[in-house]
Amino acid sequence: MFRRIRNRFLRYFVIFIYFVIIFFCSIELNFLWLFGYSPDMQDIKSPVLSVGSEVYTADGKLIGQYYKENRSPIEFKEISPNLINALVATEDVRFYSHGGVDFYSFFTSVLSTAKGDRRGGSTITQQLAKNLFETRKKKSQGVIKHIPVLRTIVYKCKEWLTAFKIEHVYSKQQILTLYFNTVPFGNNSYGIKTASLKYFNKQPGTLNPAESALLIGMLKATSSYNPIKNPQRATERRNTVLGQMEKYKFLTADQYKSNVALPLGLDLSYVEDDSHGDSYLRRAVEKWLDKWCKENDYNLYEDGLKIYTTIDSKMQQYAEEAVTEKMKMLQKRFYNLWGNKNPWRDSKGVEIKDFILKNEQRLPIYKLLEKKYGGDTIKIQDYFKTKKRMTVFTWHGEQDTTFSTIDSIKYYAKILNTGMMTLEPSTGKIKVWIGGIDHRFFNYDHVNQSRRQAGSTFKPFAYLTALDNGFTPCDKFTDKPVSIKYKDNGEDKVWEPNNADFHFSYREMSLRWAMGKSVNSITAQLTEKVGWDKIVEYAHRCGIESPLKSVPSVSLGSNDVSVYEMVRAYSTFLNKGEKLDPLLVTKITDQQGNVIQEFKLKTEKVLSEETAWLMLYMFRGGMEEPGGTSQALWEYNGLWKKDNQIGGKTGTSSDYVDGWYMGITKDLVTGIWVGADDRSVHFTTSETGEGSHTALPIFGRFMEKVYADQSLGYTYGPFPKPWSKITKTYNCPSPHIEEDTTSTDSLSNPIDTTGVTPVQENNPENPESTPPNNQR
Repeated sequence: MFRRIRNRFLRYFVIFIYFVIIFFCSIELNFLWLFGYSPDMQDIKSPVLSVGSEVYTADGKLIGQYYKENRSPIEFKEISPNLINALVATEDVRFYSHGGVDFYSFFTSVLSTAKGDRRGGSTITQQLAKNLFETRKKKSQGVIKHIPVLRTIVYKCKEWLTAFKIEHVYSKQQILTLYFNTVPFGNNSYGIKTASLKYFNKQPGTLNPAESALLIGMLKATSSYNPIKNPQRATERRNTVLGQMEKYKFLTADQYKSNVALPLGLDLSYVEDDSHGDSYLRRAVEKWLDKWCKENDYNLYEDGLKIYTTIDSKMQQYAEEAVTEKMKMLQKRFYNLWGNKNPWRDSKGVEIKDFILKNEQRLPIYKLLEKKYGGDTIKIQDYFKTKKRMTVFTWHGEQDTTFSTIDSIKYYAKILNTGMMTLEPSTGKIKVWIGGIDHRFFNYDHVNQSRRQAGSTFKPFAYLTALDNGFTPCDKFTDKPVSIKYKDNGEDKVWEPNNADFHFSYREMSLRWAMGKSVNSITAQLTEKVGWDKIVEYAHRCGIESPLKSVPSVSLGSNDVSVYEMVRAYSTFLNKGEKLDPLLVTKITDQQGNVIQEFKLKTEKVLSEETAWLMLYMFRGGMEEPGGTSQALWEYNGLWKKDNQIGGKTGTSSDYVDGWYMGITKDLVTGIWVGADDRSVHFTTSETGEGSHTALPIFGRFMEKVYADQSLGYTYGPFPKPWSKITKTYNCPSPHIEEDTTSTDSLSNPIDTTGVTPVQENNPENPESTPPNNQR
């Protein structure tokens, strides 16, 4: 075919053009999957930006976002002419005259590169093609990606093809708008609006020539020309861009001189709303939706979903305020208790000498240092002893300080943390979720990630088992020493639990009184009667999913559980004996508001209505029975109006490591845990460290705030009346007894925790309670 062309040079030229056309067609069609994906005209007409998803409270407040690219799109009219002039002068001076590819600029850049003066020849449209359609990312790569030189040619040809398509579909103004909305400025900042706010706290339409030149100059190398990290280089690059603007008549000589003389003028005061960033709640929603996203092929970080949670913004705020108020006081109490002494102690109160070393070894950097220094412990320790500037958490706000890694370990080990969750059992909706005191400094979620020994908050499952198997709240046991023989892994063992004050009253008590006062000996006797295997069965039935070691001490809380599990299990009693799967999300919509998914409450009947109601009656014993462990709530006057009733259970593990309170009203169930993240760090006395002094006050203050806000709809009132006929005797008032109200309900001697493996060390669990100083 080509032989018909007699002129040899013309023939070679035609052959060259022919193969160029074949080459471009092969790229466009991805022939034999050699070249990878290329955007078609439909892609060009409907470009899809990576749009993050948004998380809302039940009352419509935005509380979080998921995004890979932090961008805020703007329109052309919002872009300063200075930005456009700086961009055109620097990146593509013939932008308004070419059709997407500037071949003159391309060939001159090739010649310049060959002479050693490397410069780019890509037009603004080509750069847009690369940014918007990711022409060099994995999705766009074919088999040829493994051939170094050829793959670069293919990339460039793809950008040309895509640029021509873009120019065919969009006007020059639209191309500039798309470019400014997609160009990256580093540090997860995409688009000119995000960048102008971050560096100058200005809208992009108000930037002057110098500010515009600085931002456009960053595009060459966002890290090298970052004005915060490299102000000198950024200034030089800015002045280069201003020089280009003068060269191409976008600035006069006087304007150039005045702008070059200006300082960088950064204004870093703009701070994005923290609620749009990471948080315990945002992470909890992500985890809650993980399975749904996989099953339905959605990506929270790219698909622009709107997620509506069950969280009430006002209740969440009240809970956060209560946590802040009470945890500040607890932290001060903790510091006063230990003073300059180190609080990391074993069960005998002896300081753990290798505490710091073990914490160093848990750090991800430790193995890297071992490799770097060949296991030289002296050099590793020198690294950990080196002082450096850092920002630390305090209850008075973030503070800059100079700490070594060792200083940091010591400082944070003494910080108390908390986890709190509130659930509305009638709907299954989670109303409050507080995973800790500050997500930025403490990522671990103490609602559903952390599991800690439950102490006496687990006792109700022993009484539940009894009530559902023939016992009544009025059945009586005697407070006396107990010795229980059992086998564990074939080994004979004996469990002899003591009461909190190492004293047995030998008094006969009803089961309601015993649970309200949290008497260990009677709980142990009941455990022997009903069987510890049975108690484990009932706990699982109500919603405890953590593995539970079946030993006699299970009823005193020797196992680790989460706040989430405990709230879920306790809600079974208020929900007429129906176990539920708590709802954190109600619905998901797309960007246009079309509902993609609605989530409905799932329940399962696990208890009779009679047993469930009797358990609520038992929980009231904590307030009504002599020595009841919840009676510190009488101090909160805002709780006791219109015959209001509250039930609950305190809990504290051995050595006052973990403090718990589970509170129940006629509408809500709230669970709260308080303690240090490391189990060897703890309070030392019942007056300072029991759940009634750590977790209960948070509940009391929170509920005062909830009741005070009538718009929430949670009113005072008694617990519900029986949902069905009560066949068991339950109304058996206990005698009023004058007793020492400073007595405790924390077990000082360890209970049997054989087979129980806490996160860091095996601290046995014990029950807890503290009657108030002013009983009602």
